[in-house]
Amino acid sequence: MKRSALRPMALTTIVAALVATPVTIPAFAAGGGGGGGGPSDESIMHPRAPSSDTQSTSAPKSKKAKKQSLFDDPAFAKAYRVAYDTIYEQHDYTGAIDQLRALGHDDFANVANLIGYSYRKLGDYRESQVWYERALKSDPDHVLTWNYYGLWQIEQGNRDQAVYHLSRIKAICGTDCEEYRTLAAALELPPGTGLVY
Repeated sequence: MKRSALRPMALTTIVAALVATPVTIPAFAAGGGGGGGGPSDESIMHPRAPSSDTQSTSAPKSKKAKKQSLFDDPAFAKAYRVAYDTIYEQHDYTGAIDQLRALGHDDFANVANLIGYSYRKLGDYRESQVWYERALKSDPDHVLTWNYYGLWQIEQGNRDQAVYHLSRIKAICGTDCEEYRTLAAALELPPGTGLVY
């Protein structure tokens, strides 16, 4: 009799331990174009184009093509990569902001997104927001900015805005892309859950 009484208690203890375990989502680098994953030169240097079945809301092609060509400049690409590594390998966000600003292309979505990410990691949410908005003004289809700004919205308690960001991501790359999946997963977590990104 005692033995059967212990089983429900043990199960209750295990369930309580599982519930108390903090839930996190995986961290992804914020510097790439549309990729969001690891630091491969391809994902950093070439943002993902919107799928052919979505309607683009980006700037005229000539302006966008000009901005895309920044990575064709080896000096820019190398300096950008150094700043990227400063963020994700050294975790020196202040140094990375200085490096990114020195590139002279603050209006380039990839650069503005990394600056916003760095300010957020420093805890300056107001400045982070300014840079995320600057990235989206430069490239309204910069899917990684929509993703990280959506996570920022969740962190700030603005779940309705995060849902809007999720809808923008869906319009750009569908529901199978990493940016959609990570933001959707974050929205499924209970409010107040600590996000890791």
